[in-house]
Amino acid sequence: MTVLIVLIVIVGRVLQSRYRAHGRIAETQPVESADTMRMREEMRAMKDRIQVLERVITDNHGSLDLDRQIERLRDQ
Repeated sequence: MTVLIVLIVIVGRVLQSRYRAHGRIAETQPVESADTMRMREEMRAMKDRIQVLERVITDNHGSLDLDRQIERLRDQ
């Protein structure tokens, strides 16, 4: 009986330590830096441009529409 109680206490402390460590890891996640935010914005802009280019290439519009799309990309 004593061994069972000791085993339960040990398992309880191990689980308690594990949950505390997990909580500390969640609290110490880095805040996004200015560089990370700049890179995210740049990535979003590049995805937008790729979408436009894919649409321009796959659509069968006239060359006039193609010229407009290219000019919009240059203006950005």
